[in-house]
Amino acid sequence: MAATTENYSLGLPVEIGKIEKELKKLWTESEGAMTRASLINLAIYSEAPGSLEKNTQLIAKITENHVCRAIVIAANCGAKESRVEAWISAHCHISRAGSKQICSEQLSFLLEGACTNLLPSIVFSHLDSDLPLHLWWQDEFPDPMDPQLWAWVDRLIYDSETWKNFDAQMRLVETAQNEAKQRIVLCDLNWTRLDKVRLALAQFFDHPAAHHHFVEIENARIDFAPGFRSTAVLLAGWFGAQLNWSVEKMSRGDDFKFADSTGRKIDIELRERAGEPINQIVLNSRGCEFVVTHAKGADLLEVWRGQPGEECAHQLMPAGNNDPVSLMSDELMRGGPHRVYLRAVNCVRNLL
Repeated sequence: MAATTENYSLGLPVEIGKIEKELKKLWTESEGAMTRASLINLAIYSEAPGSLEKNTQLIAKITENHVCRAIVIAANCGAKESRVEAWISAHCHISRAGSKQICSEQLSFLLEGACTNLLPSIVFSHLDSDLPLHLWWQDEFPDPMDPQLWAWVDRLIYDSETWKNFDAQMRLVETAQNEAKQRIVLCDLNWTRLDKVRLALAQFFDHPAAHHHFVEIENARIDFAPGFRSTAVLLAGWFGAQLNWSVEKMSRGDDFKFADSTGRKIDIELRERAGEPINQIVLNSRGCEFVVTHAKGADLLEVWRGQPGEECAHQLMPAGNNDPVSLMSDELMRGGPHRVYLRAVNCVRNLL
């Protein structure tokens, strides 16, 4: 039977060569009660212990809003013996009309030992027709990477917040992109974390009457949670990329100095504080202060502008969530290349 959102079992064990046959049998037996649906192929790769069960739970929640064929792969590259195991299941949710269950397929694989070299063939041989392939790589990328892996990948999803060496990892994904002749879109969940914060900051300057502040910003402060320094640096890179700033130098700790196109200096201070990944941003522009802060105990942002120290009316905006399901759901709603992200990375690459 198909798995439901309350059941995170890996499903029915199957032989590798009989996966498609067993999938057809699954849908034939449930004809009328369930409707199979798929808009994308979503492959997830992880080498973390217990990742099959964990990622099955994530897929169960992601498919509530994003129907797909999920290919969940767990690899144990250090195993002495080679082994491959496979399972099939389905995640079903009642349609909005409330009449039928809409179901997404999940194919799960456990790879051990040298069989991890089979990753490209396992992924590509089990794609759902010609639907786009989103590959979510949950580990650091190996060096070198198998060029075959990128043959059909449309969007490569990763989280640079977990990287120990940003520049080395970024070079690997850029190499993969070049080998795929630029067809791969790079999707960083660390950038997705900043969506709501960037929107809150940008709305200050929506009206043309506020545009003069772009060339009058004197300094900024970004408060970030432990472990999220790279998220804060990416936000600083967004400022730089959008306002045509360049990095002048990095002084003590996390104090950065930028320069605009005229050579005017802008100081950005990064402070580590307990709280949300990005807890507060303060921009100062010739006596005007722009503030975005995460409301305590709520998934809301408080935003206001005014003279430093004066009491101002606060506006509330959505803050978004930092959990992987929310980040992935936001990312899967997108289309097209992340050009602003790449400009932000290039602006602060040496600081990451």
